[in-house]
Amino acid sequence: MNEHAFHVERTIVIGAPPEIVFRYFTDPVRFAAWWGAGSDIDCRPGGRVHIRYPDGTVATGNVVEADPPKHLVFTYGYEGEGKPIAPGASRVTIDLTEVSEGTRIRLRHEVPSAEVRDEHEQGWRYQLSLFANVVLDELHAGAAGKVDAWFAAWSEESEAARAELLAEIAAPDVRFRDRFSLVNGMADLLPHLAATHRFMPGFRLRRAGDVRHCQGTLLAEWVAVAPDGQERARGTNVFALDADGRIESVTGFWAMGTR
Repeated sequence: MNEHAFHVERTIVIGAPPEIVFRYFTDPVRFAAWWGAGSDIDCRPGGRVHIRYPDGTVATGNVVEADPPKHLVFTYGYEGEGKPIAPGASRVTIDLTEVSEGTRIRLRHEVPSAEVRDEHEQGWRYQLSLFANVVLDELHAGAAGKVDAWFAAWSEESEAARAELLAEIAAPDVRFRDRFSLVNGMADLLPHLAATHRFMPGFRLRRAGDVRHCQGTLLAEWVAVAPDGQERARGTNVFALDADGRIESVTGFWAMGTR
């Protein structure tokens, strides 16, 4: 009977380029960031794989194939009594493909029995979720600065300065939606901002509180302040970032009781 007669397979898409995603399989510090402190990898054929889970469970293996940033194969099994998989008794294959949204990751874990397969289904679902968050937390570490620059662009009186600010942080086809906006692309957004300054001169937008981030989606509270220094409105913006870290869309929600 084939020693790897059963398998777990899972495919996810992460909003980051393959070169960035793959380094979490090659850099021991980044590898440990999504597996647990004390985990390590030597990403070359024959190299050691050592995984220490937060509960103290240890899994080990060896790299069989490595083709950065596209392909990685390693064996996988547990130390001690080797339950439910003995060292070397299973095989993990990871393939990365560049797609428009970033990187598609296909993971296939070949195991010796249906029982072991079923036991690892949720484990991989959970572990790859942690993986996506670790990758994107680092990629978008400067997200708060992009949010502040977005609000600064709305507050900037100079058309040239607004265009320069937005070009640095937003995609050319950026989309913006709120109760008074339905614009697509920079060529549509810039005159929309100019109209805002024409009809609400002197108003300023600023962030209120910390930016919350999850896998390329940001939540940021804002307030609008009139020239007399009084708050006139507040709300929440939802930002979506692309695989290059640029703002690709913003949806604004006005707080109850404001326009």
